[in-house]
Amino acid sequence: MNITLSADEAVIRKAREFAKRHNSTLNTLIRDYLEKLVNETDSGSSAAEFERLSTEFAGRSPAGYSFSRGEIYSRGRSGK
Repeated sequence: MNITLSADEAVIRKAREFAKRHNSTLNTLIRDYLEKLVNETDSGSSAAEFERLSTEFAGRSPAGYSFSRGEIYSRGRSGK
C-alpha cells in the first residue's frame, strides 16, 4: 500500500541525508518506524492483558495445566 506524506523540505532533506549515512532510504526509515510504533503498541496491550490475567487468576491454574513457549508465541501472534 502506498501513502503520501507531507513535511517541510528541510526536514525531508535532512532525513534523506540521515538515511544515506545509515545505508538506508527515507522510505525504509519511515516503514521501519511505523512497524516499530505498531509493535510497541501491541506490546503495551499484551502487557496489560498479562497483568489482568495474572491478577484475576493468581495461583489458580487448573491442576496439571502447563504451556509451551510455542503456544505463548502463537497466541501472541494471533491476538488471542
